[in-house]
Amino acid sequence: MTRLLILLTLPERVRTQYYDGIRARFPDLAIDMVDHHSKVDPHIGAADVLLTFGPMMADHVLEKARNLKWIQALGTGVDGIVDRPSLRRETIVTNLHGIHGAPVSEAAFMSMLALSRALPRALRNQANRKWERFPARLLKDKTVGIFGIGVIAGELAPRCKAFGMNVVGISSARREVPGFDRVFGRDQLIEAVRDLDYFVLLTPYTPETRNIVDAKVLAAMKPGAYLVNLARGGIVDEAALIDTLRNKRIAGAALDVFAEEPLPEDHPFWGMEEVIVTTHQGGFCDVYVDFALPVIEENMRKFLAGDTGDMINLVKR
Repeated sequence: MTRLLILLTLPERVRTQYYDGIRARFPDLAIDMVDHHSKVDPHIGAADVLLTFGPMMADHVLEKARNLKWIQALGTGVDGIVDRPSLRRETIVTNLHGIHGAPVSEAAFMSMLALSRALPRALRNQANRKWERFPARLLKDKTVGIFGIGVIAGELAPRCKAFGMNVVGISSARREVPGFDRVFGRDQLIEAVRDLDYFVLLTPYTPETRNIVDAKVLAAMKPGAYLVNLARGGIVDEAALIDTLRNKRIAGAALDVFAEEPLPEDHPFWGMEEVIVTTHQGGFCDVYVDFALPVIEENMRKFLAGDTGDMINLVKR
């Protein structure tokens, strides 16, 4: 009997949606479920399949996964999985791709509006019962730079255009992209950020993009610019960003992802008034399970039939 282990540090209601959805489609599958990697020991040794997110993993999971044949990652990013030293070469890894356009682009827009409207300031005033009026910044006629041109950027760019914004793209290679006023190559990053009012990070985390938004890039940004990171924490040099914010060299940041997650309680980001912290919420939405289950189902059917070469979103490594 094929055994599936679901490892998800998510609310019980969401975990149960995955469990019930897979159980309904594959009644003969043996399914175990845990809410933290510290609880895998009774199950991981016998598991054939692991369903998880990269940030929820730990190396000891793969060290003990003696029978593991396939990992279905529930995000697009597979860091935290494929970069684990204990991952065996023969273990298949698949991910989810193409389902994050709506939720993450909406999260980007929420971040830009919250920053431009000083929403954290308004919420602090509400908590203190303080009546204070201050002018908001308009998005209209501002320039947004989107680093990483894929499915999400394809949905975000027209939303920005609808608000009257100028849209600049930054990609691994300079090219023309519909919906973008201009596209820079990744090697032009410092030049690209100079005129941005909002710098939105969507690019995948790779060895090439690790800490690519460093002190030099941050120093090239305008004092009134905002940084929005919905990609991965490792793309930003966090020490350089903290220094930049403390010295008010940019106006603020909305950060959804971090080099260490969960973000430690003593991390400086928590206490910075010019920073909005969200907890890796960008793609996490009410219908995410509905998006994910069809991919899981098709891949599971192919895996059980031995047709692993035709599984969806096979990760090459």
